Amino acid sequence: MAELPDKARVVIIGGGVVGCSVAYHLTKLGWTDVVLLERKQLTSGTTWHAAGLIAQLRATANMTKLARYSQELYGDLEAETGVATGFKRVGSITVALTGDRMEELSRSAAMARAFGVEIEEITTDEVKRRYEHLNTDGVVGGVYLPKDGQGDPANIALALAKGARQRGALIRERVKVTGIARQGRRVTGVDWVSDDGRAQGYIACDMIVNCAGMWGHEVGRMAGVNVPLQACEHFYIVSEPIEGLSQLPVLRVPDECAYYKEDAGKMMLGAFEPVAKPWGMNGIPDTFEFDQLPEDFDHFEPILEMAVNRMPMLGRAGIHTFFNGPESFTPDDAYHLGLAPEMDNVWVAAGFNSVGIQSAGGAGMALAQWMEDGEKPFDLGDVDIARMQPFQGNKRYLAERATETLGLLYADHYPYRQKATARGVRRTPFHQHLLDRGAVMGEIAGWERANWFARDGQEREYHYAWGRQNFFDNVAEELAAVRSNIGMYDMSSFGKLRVEGPDAEAFLNHVCGADMSVPVGKIVYTQFLNPRGGIEADVTVTRLSETAWLVVTPAATRLADETWLRRHLGDYRAVITDVTAGEGVLAVMGPNARKLMQAVSPNDFSNDANPFGTAQEIELGLGLARVHRVSYVGELGWEIYVSADMAAHAFETIWEAGQDLGLKLCGMHMMDCARIEKAFRHFGHDITCEDHVLEAGLGFAVKTAKPEFIGRDAVLRKKEEGLQRRLLQFRLTDPEPLLYHNEPIIRDGEIVGYLSSGAYGHHLGAAIGLGYVPCRGESAADVLGSTYEIDVAGTRVRAEASLKPMYDPKSERVRM
Repeated sequence: MAELPDKARVVIIGGGVVGCSVAYHLTKLGWTDVVLLERKQLTSGTTWHAAGLIAQLRATANMTKLARYSQELYGDLEAETGVATGFKRVGSITVALTGDRMEELSRSAAMARAFGVEIEEITTDEVKRRYEHLNTDGVVGGVYLPKDGQGDPANIALALAKGARQRGALIRERVKVTGIARQGRRVTGVDWVSDDGRAQGYIACDMIVNCAGMWGHEVGRMAGVNVPLQACEHFYIVSEPIEGLSQLPVLRVPDECAYYKEDAGKMMLGAFEPVAKPWGMNGIPDTFEFDQLPEDFDHFEPILEMAVNRMPMLGRAGIHTFFNGPESFTPDDAYHLGLAPEMDNVWVAAGFNSVGIQSAGGAGMALAQWMEDGEKPFDLGDVDIARMQPFQGNKRYLAERATETLGLLYADHYPYRQKATARGVRRTPFHQHLLDRGAVMGEIAGWERANWFARDGQEREYHYAWGRQNFFDNVAEELAAVRSNIGMYDMSSFGKLRVEGPDAEAFLNHVCGADMSVPVGKIVYTQFLNPRGGIEADVTVTRLSETAWLVVTPAATRLADETWLRRHLGDYRAVITDVTAGEGVLAVMGPNARKLMQAVSPNDFSNDANPFGTAQEIELGLGLARVHRVSYVGELGWEIYVSADMAAHAFETIWEAGQDLGLKLCGMHMMDCARIEKAFRHFGHDITCEDHVLEAGLGFAVKTAKPEFIGRDAVLRKKEEGLQRRLLQFRLTDPEPLLYHNEPIIRDGEIVGYLSSGAYGHHLGAAIGLGYVPCRGESAADVLGSTYEIDVAGTRVRAEASLKPMYDPKSERVRM
């Protein structure tokens, strides 16, 4: 074996298509001191048996951007490296067997138009014309993407590896990483041993990239980071050669959990069955290399029976190969990319959920650019490893969740769909109180949260649909209570980070756009900005004392926001502590909120004593609490923070006192409807790291008079240059259609963008959306002077547009 160096800038662990792509793109950026170590042979884990389907359209604009990049890259690789990738633009067809699936495809087609992806909605007859072998009984329609493709997975990886080698990367096969040395929050090197055991050594390095695929969880633990993924068995069959079979588009029949691919005159049938089979829970054999798993015909038979009916030639052709091989899946069906939150030089690209080939090119490009610049090249929140919670590395959790996530790839992607497996891990102090009163729970970041409340006798579960779901009227009633009387909901899942120390104020002024030099008890709404003026976090910060502050974050981004703070702490004398689980939080909101607060506490809740944007310590029932006068629903109200030990008492006290006032329990769906009526931004949708704080309409929360903070220069530049786009609020003029997100925005007849979020505005009487519109050189009046429509599943619906909130534009209600 050729000698390995004793030092490298980066060591990439894993030689599948993703690891090869990361090496390729780092060398393309000029990195030469790159070492890739593969335990066996390149592609020998999952890549070699992948189906090689290469689609363009993904669930978000940036994921689509990455998939399209992969296609373009693979088309050019052969000319660059001389290795044939087998990439062909054969097109793809997805067919619907139900009206709900067709609605999903129509909404996907509209989204594709907004993302600039060529797509065509086709009738059943057109499906048959493009795919003559298909039995179209029950097919109600479909979509056709002419530029989708397929390729040879192993050769794509080998071409990427060759390209990396040509630019100086060192790629070594049959070298296993056996240990990772760490010092504080940094790795310092890796121990390795050759496959035959005759050589071993150590490579000091500046950073590592975990591209270990289904071994990623194990490698992550060696590096001190959490990489939640689980291998599952994945099945497909390949037929004997079929006479006369020529090139065909890739075909997906998600209602039958199946996909079809013609390859060299044979037909491949693959499956994403609803209940999957996790594999390797006790570890993957050390000898695993180009291995297959035992056949399980009984498990595959229901898919095959439907397939023989749908594709009759499969019933006449013999089976050449019945293949079962492992692929890795994550708890939310999105891959892991980025800088691991636990360490400052451990990068991850793993867990690709059966879309590794189509994702690898773009993922490698994005990660390499992130490593080069030290910041994300664009919003990667969907796949950022920092979204994963520590408990999600639990092996039992992963095995249970993986039985569901594989099948979800082809399940109906209904709005508000909740995961069914591995539930109940994190519960707020009010969990049972809410269940006893009709709560229907959803889950985010492991937290069980009341999404809506069922009436007496109403079924306490979701009935999913693309139209009005069974909770639609419940949410309308909850919102009406908040708008006209009083409602209460549980906010305990929101992250709570305590920042304290002699330099806490200076530190928070450095990372926050707003001015943190405020009196004790003051609550400040602010953002963490990056150097481009993009929004990394959207938080409130409450000054608890001269040296202590509480940063409140969205539940899903608590870990990411804490990590951002830790990475910018530097020499500031401050301590950051996650206290999320220490306090329960109840939000009491509505015009009569003050009456309820006065009924449960002797403290003064007047505007003079407790104005909007301030907090105070209070007596509550027989106990103590702290109340924050803020609102995410646009009404008078208080968020009540109470220590976990007194939480049950606090709930019972407020609930009992609220009975005479008509207090109504509310859920997260109501909160979303209320916030979008008020045009409050939702982090991860309306505001992300690539959305400039001024273009997001949040300039009021940035104080450039402060001498120094991250993003200040970018804010000042944008003020000079002018806005390139603006975030508008839209209300459909037709009360019937529903908006979710990604629906195209049409301005004066032309698509100019898409909705970043959408929900039904029960008080405003129609669906509401937020979305960015280009405005270079235009005044606000110019932007609002246009005619706007929103494309809802192919139908253009007129919409009113506004820069100010359509509900209570002067924010008078929160200050009542």
